[in-house]
This record gives sequence, C-alpha cells and structure tokens, in this order.
Amino acid sequence: MTALLKLPSLVRGSVVLLFLILAVASIHAADARQPTRRFKIPRAVVPGFLDPRQDPATVAIGERLFLETRFSQYFFAHSGGDANAALSAGDSVVDTTVTTNRPLPGPFAGHAINCRACHLVNEHRDAGFGNRTYADYARRSPVPARSDGQKFTVRNTPPMVNSTILREHDLFLHWDGEFVTGDDLVRATLTGRNLGWLPGEQAQAVKNIAHIIRKDNGRGPLAREFGSYSYAHLLAGEDPELGEETERFRLPEKLRLNVKRATDQQILDAVARLISLYTDSLIFSRDERTEYDSSPYDCFLETNTIPRRPDPGMTLAYYNRNVHDYVASIKGSVFVTPTNGYTFPLNGRFKTLTQAFAFGPQELLGMKIFFTQARFATNSVRRPNHGIGNCVTCHNAPDFTDFKFHNTGVAQDEYDSLHGSGAFAKLEIPDLAARNADSDRWLPPTGKHPRARGPFLDIPSADKPSRTDLGLWNVFANPDQPRAQTALRRLLNGEARPQPDDVLLPRTIALFKTPSLRGLAFSGPYLHHGKADTIEDVIEFYLRMSRLARDGKVRNADLDLSGILLKDEDIAPLAAFLRALDEDYE
Repeated sequence: MTALLKLPSLVRGSVVLLFLILAVASIHAADARQPTRRFKIPRAVVPGFLDPRQDPATVAIGERLFLETRFSQYFFAHSGGDANAALSAGDSVVDTTVTTNRPLPGPFAGHAINCRACHLVNEHRDAGFGNRTYADYARRSPVPARSDGQKFTVRNTPPMVNSTILREHDLFLHWDGEFVTGDDLVRATLTGRNLGWLPGEQAQAVKNIAHIIRKDNGRGPLAREFGSYSYAHLLAGEDPELGEETERFRLPEKLRLNVKRATDQQILDAVARLISLYTDSLIFSRDERTEYDSSPYDCFLETNTIPRRPDPGMTLAYYNRNVHDYVASIKGSVFVTPTNGYTFPLNGRFKTLTQAFAFGPQELLGMKIFFTQARFATNSVRRPNHGIGNCVTCHNAPDFTDFKFHNTGVAQDEYDSLHGSGAFAKLEIPDLAARNADSDRWLPPTGKHPRARGPFLDIPSADKPSRTDLGLWNVFANPDQPRAQTALRRLLNGEARPQPDDVLLPRTIALFKTPSLRGLAFSGPYLHHGKADTIEDVIEFYLRMSRLARDGKVRNADLDLSGILLKDEDIAPLAAFLRALDEDYE
C-alpha cells in the first residue's frame, strides 16, 4: 500500500481501477462457479432450435407426421387409393419389435411402418426393456419386404436425441454423412427403402404423401390424438375450424401451406420441414445457461466447480485439455452418490434406469482414462499410472462426439470375422475414375441409378466376399449425392491444402460418423453394425483393434486408434464413467 501511495496520481488511479476490475471479475467468476438452479428442459432452449414451450404447434404437428403410417409403400399398395382407408391387415414388418433376444409386440401392429417404428421412446418400457432415445433394440432394423429381397437396414439405427444440436462444423446425418440437413434426411426417408419404396419409386412416393395430406379427413386414430383435425386444416393454420381453444395446433405463419394450391413437391417439403423441426427439438436436458445438467457426470462437474462447457471463443480441444488437467490433479473431490444428500434427480436416483445415480472414485478413474490423450501422455515424464483411453480425441466433451468420421476398424473386424484375418486388407476397392465410370457396378442404387448394385453398402455375409460396408466411401464424390460434397471436402481437407477427390477418396474407406456417448443406456446394441451388446464389449473391441493398428494391420486406420493404450483392468472404470453420462429420458 505504501508503494502504491508513492505513485503519481494518474498512475495510482489506474492501478486502483485495475484492482477494482479484477476484484469484480473475481466475484463474478466465483458466482459463475456456484451451482445453478436446475430445471428439466425436455426440448432445446438454444439458438437455432425450436422451443416447444414457445411454439407447441410445430412440435405437435411434426410429431404427428413422424408417427404417420400412411406415407409407407405398404399403405399405398393396400389402401385402394383411399387416403383414409382402414387396412384389412397390417404390414408384417411392424407386427413385432426386433430385439437382440426375443421379439416384442409391435406398437404399430395392424398398420404400416412409420418413422417411430425404428425410433422408439417408451413403447416397451413396461416390458422391462427400458426407454429409448429414439432408437430401436435391433442390431439392424427390419424393413418392409419388397422384390429386392432386402430384410434389414445395412446399419444399426442411431438415436435421434442430440443428433442435430449446434456444433462447430457442418451438420452430417446418418453413419456415412449422406445428408447435410434434417429436411434432406426426412425427404429421403419418406420416399426411400425404410418406408418400403424402391429406388425409382420416389415420384410415386411423393404423390402418395401429397395425396394423404390433401385427403386426410382428421378422423383416424392418430388424428384423434392430435385434436382431430385434418392435415389440410393444420397446415393452413388460419382455418376457422382451428378455434382459440386449439391454439396449440396453430402453425406459425411462415410454416403454413394451402395444400389445395401447393404442388406435390411443396407438400413434401412442408412435411419434411415439420418433421425435421420436431426432431431438432429432441435433446438431453439443459439448464438455463444451456449447459447439460442431468447426468451424474454433469452433476460431478458442477459440484466440483469444473466448467461444464467451453467459454465463448474457447476451442473444444482447449476445453477438453483443461478438464483433463483438472481431473489429473484433483484432490478432495466431492462425489455424487444416492446417499450423500444430493437431491437431483429426485431422491438421488434415476427414474428410468436401474443403475445408481453416482459418480464416485471408480467413475473418476474412468474419467481420467477417458480424457487422457496419447499425444500428451506417452513420454516417461507425463505417463500416467492408469490406461490411456485417447477417447476424448474423437468424443469431445460436453457433447462427447466430434461430429466427424473415423475408421476404428469396425467394418474390417466384421468382414474378417467372416472371411478370415487379413481379408479386408485384400478387398478390391476401385479408385475414383473406375468407380464413377461404372456407377451401377460400384455405387449404391439411387433414383438416377435404380439398378446399381451397391456392393459396398451391404451387410457382409460369408457367401458374399465381394460385399461389405465402406461407410463414407459410398457418399464422397458420388455424383448422385451432390448436396453433401462441399461440406465433405471441407471436412476431409481440414486445415491442410485442398486435395483432389481422387486423393481424398481412399481416405474415406470404412469411415463412419462418431456417435455421441451420452445416454448409452438407451441406445444399445452398439457400433454401426450393432454387434456389441454392452459397453464393456465396445471397450474390449478397441483394446483389440488398437493393438492391430499399432502393428499396421488395420486398413486405412484412424491415426488416433493406435494411441489407445489400455489394459484389462481399465475396462471396469472406463465403463463406469461412460454409464455416468446417462440421464433420465422420457
């Protein structure tokens, strides 16, 4: 203080002002670290996402369209042209829900397939199968029987919750990044194979959807769950039949459509927009600061004043490194247990899960393993006394995905299990020129090439050694899928100098999108082929494949795969940490 008084008045005033600023900043920082009042937000309150509390009509109508069974090819073929027909018999594909063990009664038995048939929530909770985060229970989902002989989707159905949340980079949807907007995905689904339409039947599918929307009388069982209004009335928005007591079904003006004047394509676009907005609203719980708040992991971070998301302007890589450094040196942490007085969720227990709501020493050890990256921990000075998961390299917190594509050996492992070790490495895969010169031979079928064979978008089997699933390879530089190409090139080039497509294509072999790890309890079985039944199975898979990658035996392996340095004793704590990312979802 004496030294301060000896300074010139102007300088002294500046120093005092600086002290005051630092003091106020310190108070605000301390206040920001205090636990915040939590409340459940079942839908997003984030810029760019629809808040159904503000506009319930958009979500309600989108949900009704999501549940609509009459858009399917089966209904078209068995309704005799009557948009309101009651089918004499339903499509057998929805008679049951396929699981990894026994089939369950299908929630849409007697009808045809819809979006919800593969994206379930609580339909089978009472049967002891728990909730879903808009996923199903099958390794690969069943599809309607048609002349092509296809019985299942090529890949496991990913959960829809959190699938379209805001991110640093471009939006990619499906395991192979085929779609870059939700509207595109919905349009393709409603007119594609999952609803029974074959390549080349898209025009008929669009016509059928428009017919259902125009002629729906609002008296069907699904309509009765949503106010008993016809689609024409709902989409019109201002129709006099929508009285004030039904304001919850009145669409915002910008989403309204006069279906009598609209073209078939405009109707399809409107339907896709509403379903897409509905699925955008499906996210895990956030608090008023849009921070995740409902898993044991989130509660542990808040209780120990660890930031739950990056500060504005902070990169995810920097944030994740900071989280690692904190937990690596943490002492005297406050754990989250059902018996330590922690009151969130109610009584310290999950409502929809049988596991304990806990984050203890085992979960903390697993967190250290998860956040430890090989690039920072492989020298003798910094090497930790636990395994190096290298997980956060691809599964960035707080969303626990980087939204990008990686080859971790899943496709190779499945193929080699059928055809012998090393078979995938010898598989003939054409270069760009050869592939595009004969697209019918090498690329998947589309409306432009309905007879294409798609050998690398198929389920591997012992009697088909030339067929497998190469993921992103099927989409990148594919002339029939132009809308995704700009974003994919931007992703594949990264910060490097742009490379030509013929150089980039080999790098896409067996790349699949990184799934989020939040809510794993609701989305098993795991991996894009659905072959892993438990979290432990997935971790053991990575132990095995990382060893092969270090030996140079994984074709086109992700560079970070070899950085996974785990032992058997690391499996239990790492699995415990991953289960601490679960939360109630209803």
